[in-house]
Amino acid sequence: MVEFILVIHLLIALGLIGSVLLQRSEGGALGIGGGGGGGGGGMFSARGAGSALTRTTAVLAACFFVTSLTLTIMSARKAAPTSVFDSVPGATGDKKPGVQLPDLGPKKDPTKPTVPTN
Repeated sequence: MVEFILVIHLLIALGLIGSVLLQRSEGGALGIGGGGGGGGGGMFSARGAGSALTRTTAVLAACFFVTSLTLTIMSARKAAPTSVFDSVPGATGDKKPGVQLPDLGPKKDPTKPTVPTN
């Protein structure tokens, strides 16, 4: 089931890329394209909002979000809960061969004051 949704997700992603690239630039940046300054041909005019590419892009974007969330939920349910510390050698306290800690000498009692010797 995950593989099927993943294939659908990839097809939606390709369709979304194609629909965005096919759209005409509205010229919102640096005055390129003419018509980004509140004239009659803006993106939110009746003609701009009703175009087929705008609707297609919105539908594909919604489908992309839905498939992304579905894949995330399905992968979280399938995976066993693990911890990062499960993969660290010696984290559970068992001695593994080849992993040795240096000997730091005798342990000092923190309650006894240390007297320097001359």
